[in-house]
Amino acid sequence: MWFQWGEQRDYIDTTWGCGYALASAFVLLNLLGQLTGCVLVLSRNFVQYACFGLFGIIALQTIAYSILWDLKFLMRNLALGGGLLLLLAESRSEGKSMFAGVPTMRESSPRQYMQLGGRVLLVLMFMTLLHFDASFFSILQNIVGTALMILVAIGFKTKLAALTLVVWLFAINVYFNAFWTIPVYKPMHDFLKYDFFQTMSVIGGLLLVVALGPGGVSMDEKKKEW
Repeated sequence: MWFQWGEQRDYIDTTWGCGYALASAFVLLNLLGQLTGCVLVLSRNFVQYACFGLFGIIALQTIAYSILWDLKFLMRNLALGGGLLLLLAESRSEGKSMFAGVPTMRESSPRQYMQLGGRVLLVLMFMTLLHFDASFFSILQNIVGTALMILVAIGFKTKLAALTLVVWLFAINVYFNAFWTIPVYKPMHDFLKYDFFQTMSVIGGLLLVVALGPGGVSMDEKKKEW
């Protein structure tokens, strides 16, 4: 956004007719909001506030860039939100929200439902990668990808399924979104670059699933009771 300040400002001004000043203010807010949120997350300071701020930025971008009407980009933004939800769950101390001395079922804590919501939203990224054609590779990719998505969503063999998706998505990302092979002046360079880093963020969310596990609302957790 810093290096394409003019293009971003002109796009907002043209799309919304809000004028030079408001368009510039939007780009500045977008840029500072992302930088501040990411710095706080990486430094492990005020992580919960940073997550809520980044949720706001995603919602703002969804509306401002008309992503709401593009199903593919909308699902990818929701997947990004899923990664933030997992980060919020990871940073949340369950004990802070409980009354002292009052027994609380672990499965009913907000953190468990955050992990469930994060897992479900993350798999939306993979739905955008399904290809409906008759080639062997596409059929194989759809079958394997769908199976792994279901496993992550329901929380069965979650860590293994999530780690497999990390490897698979990283390979697909490097192969299909190789923006460094496209000259900088071509629009496709910016499109692939955006796609590449957004996908890397979703990979980060999947790595949180690998690190944290599926949470209480999952088949893996229920198996312990069986």
